[in-house]
Amino acid sequence: MAKAEPRVIVVGGGLAGLSAAVRVAESGTKVDLFSLVPVKRSHSVCAQGGINACNDVARQQGYSEWQHMDETLIGGDFLNHQPPVYEMTHWAPKIIDLLDRMGVPFNRTSEGMRDLRLFGGSLFKRTHFAGASTGQQLLYGLDEQTRRYEAEGKINKYEFWEFLWPIIDDEGVCKGIVAQDVRSMEIKAFRGDAVVMASGGNGLMFGKSTMSVICTGAAVARCYQAGAYLGNPEMIQVHPTAIPGEDKCRLMSESARGEGGRVWVPRKKGDDRHPLDITEEERYYFLEEKYPGYGNLVPRDIATREIFWVCQEGLGIGGANQVYLDITHLPIATKNKLAAILEIYEKFTGDDPREVPMKIFPAVHYTMGGLYTIYEPYDPERDTYTPASEPKRQPNEGLLYGDPKNMMTNIPGLYAFGESNYAYHGATRLGANALLSCIFDGLYNGLSVHNYAHAPQGTPAGELPDALFDKYVEQEKAKVQKLTESTGANNPYEIHQELGLEMTATCTVVKEEQRLLQGREKLAEIKAKYQDLKISDTGVYTNQNVSFARALGDMIVYSDALMEGSIARKESRGSHYRSDYTERVDDQFHKTTKVKYDADADKPIIEWEDIPSPLVPLRARTYGKVDASPEKKEEAAAS
Repeated sequence: MAKAEPRVIVVGGGLAGLSAAVRVAESGTKVDLFSLVPVKRSHSVCAQGGINACNDVARQQGYSEWQHMDETLIGGDFLNHQPPVYEMTHWAPKIIDLLDRMGVPFNRTSEGMRDLRLFGGSLFKRTHFAGASTGQQLLYGLDEQTRRYEAEGKINKYEFWEFLWPIIDDEGVCKGIVAQDVRSMEIKAFRGDAVVMASGGNGLMFGKSTMSVICTGAAVARCYQAGAYLGNPEMIQVHPTAIPGEDKCRLMSESARGEGGRVWVPRKKGDDRHPLDITEEERYYFLEEKYPGYGNLVPRDIATREIFWVCQEGLGIGGANQVYLDITHLPIATKNKLAAILEIYEKFTGDDPREVPMKIFPAVHYTMGGLYTIYEPYDPERDTYTPASEPKRQPNEGLLYGDPKNMMTNIPGLYAFGESNYAYHGATRLGANALLSCIFDGLYNGLSVHNYAHAPQGTPAGELPDALFDKYVEQEKAKVQKLTESTGANNPYEIHQELGLEMTATCTVVKEEQRLLQGREKLAEIKAKYQDLKISDTGVYTNQNVSFARALGDMIVYSDALMEGSIARKESRGSHYRSDYTERVDDQFHKTTKVKYDADADKPIIEWEDIPSPLVPLRARTYGKVDASPEKKEEAAAS
């Protein structure tokens, strides 16, 4: 009997999933690519602002890959791992060049160079962009490459399939997945010598977010329940500028501030005049006054808290939770670069932001935490890829290229890429680093996946007995049967609304011990309600009610881990701000929050893991803050 070919399964059709599929297929291994939606509708399509990388123009400003790494580390409040960040930022220029050759229509200067814009956390222009729809252009470029390998028979695409569970053999090694066709509701097992989770973030846990409504985080939560660890689940980014909506929040990209947009409120409480009637002297540009060095380009967690606090003080527009994001003063050419987001604002509010300042407020946006992964730091003695004519790097300066351990979870054979991976962004992600980390994971670590698939731990997936795979299929069928036969009292959509309200109130901009403990009790109530569901649709075709109710259970489990991580981390670091522990505490908490799932007790177990700092020492993260409140300025003027 012929030996089965190694196969790799990629879960997720966004930038991380597509780049991984392309890299693995290019290396000579066949790929099965699973996506809940058509890949061109993956949430990566919503990314707007740009992708960071140092290029020749940035170098003329004095910028470098090392500077990019340093900005990423201090932006993440040093909770990110330094070797992966080094490798990502040093690979970034090559990634931009590759995307350019793929046909991504980056904006150009009049000289024909790729244009750059400012983005938060940096005083250098180092963000490449395609108008204000960069994610869409990158996704379409990678989709074309995926289709090329699909036509060659190297990639097999499963769209409208939902990941249900990883298949783990008796030795604890991942050997495939169980997935469901969300149209026919067929549940089937798929063999794979390596599985890459690239399923994105978990915004739906918070009810409303800037993420697509498919971003439940259920896939990561299922891996967590199957034995994979989580890393830093409490680290959730709230974007400072979004427009609230009835269904979700719509992002107003950081590119608006990067191109010169200004955030302000009236200096006088209750000033309800039209914004264009309020003079410059009567406006409080609080980010510019408090952070004169960075102004509107402070990292997102800082901007978010300042907007939140200014509204708490009653200075929000009309006393409400809104501030102005103003681009009316920008030239026409600059406004044209932002056309994609300006059209979104006009469509959903009826106001033209070219003429009238936008009204915005923070919204949940990104998941810095995710599946816990490992890596192999660079070792010049084991480096077989650097040409003999080039000098080798120092130890820990990046990763060991092609090592099978790179971005593998604690379950052998199970990898995490993109927003499902915790390693790159620490406690706060810098704007325009998300697209980079997703594509870097796929293109760089895809080789690691290929190498592992050709020498997997244990018995190759193709040689394992059918009984192992049948067992997991029956497990998932039983879950569906239990849901469809539920005749309880609770509507899953109402439970989800409760969950979203509680998680938003408890675990977003500002956290506090007593409120977190109340949140823990509320989660216990929600868990109990979930055990008494009533499913309205019991059909066997395109049953969205069952899919949502199943994902809701996973959202609750992940919320539990996030809540417990927030309670345990008694400090303020990046996006995790504790009003009762306002300082960063390095000696106790410069560590990864490593969370294991206790299936018997249905609760998370938290451990702490030290984070090495071999390249950049820790330092204070202030961005030149000064006290510039209206009251302080009036006191200073009077004295």
